[in-house]
Amino acid sequence: MSEQKPTVVLVHGAFAESSSWNGVIAQLQQHDVRAVAVANPLRSLAGDAAYVRDVLASIDGPIVLVGHSYAGLVITEAAAGNDAVVGLVYVGAFVPETGQSAFDLSNSAPGSTLGDALAAYPVSSGGNEFAIRPELFHHQFAADVSAEVAALMAATQRPVTQAALSEGLPTEHPAWRDIPSWHVFGEKDLNIPVAVHRAGAERAASRGTHEIAGASHAISVSEPAAVAATIAEAAKAYIASLSAAA
Repeated sequence: MSEQKPTVVLVHGAFAESSSWNGVIAQLQQHDVRAVAVANPLRSLAGDAAYVRDVLASIDGPIVLVGHSYAGLVITEAAAGNDAVVGLVYVGAFVPETGQSAFDLSNSAPGSTLGDALAAYPVSSGGNEFAIRPELFHHQFAADVSAEVAALMAATQRPVTQAALSEGLPTEHPAWRDIPSWHVFGEKDLNIPVAVHRAGAERAASRGTHEIAGASHAISVSEPAAVAATIAEAAKAYIASLSAAA
């Protein structure tokens, strides 16, 4: 059965970076699950998704594709029409329809306080990019981790362009329409309102939805066991489908 185990590909969102998955990867490795964390460029939705598709193409065998926050849009685009992706996991992530942007979705329900926490500055490629102001990062992004960990996360956050957050989902057939999905998110998410997470899971006909009491937007850091367990559900569902078909 080992050759049937999917590789888990983890894509971080805005204001994070690939080490935000370290706790999740450690949990998965304990169960002999191969995981790869992608460095998401955060420059444009179409470009970010194209880069993730390149990473997926380098991997042999089935893939469970996981996205946090803005990366929910990226994985929805990158997995569209990709037969190698056998499961999607949205971790505190947007679940977009065609044409919807991160800005659209974050404003589709009240509750986000992200806008007031951002610093904006111009970039040479045009337009602005955003970062969370360091003094506000702990409360806004990761209230349920220690101040020391939050300070490190603030210092290593990767800014995102305004263009990426305002670009609508290009594909006419979002991946969650064809690929089974699982969803895990924090009850105390201040970046993306919990109502948006619930609506996204319903939209995608979620196979498993886990709302973690008291958890922040940085759920992959604060609740790695819950995130890894949700990913494991997706992997086990795929393996069970092979056994059923045999």
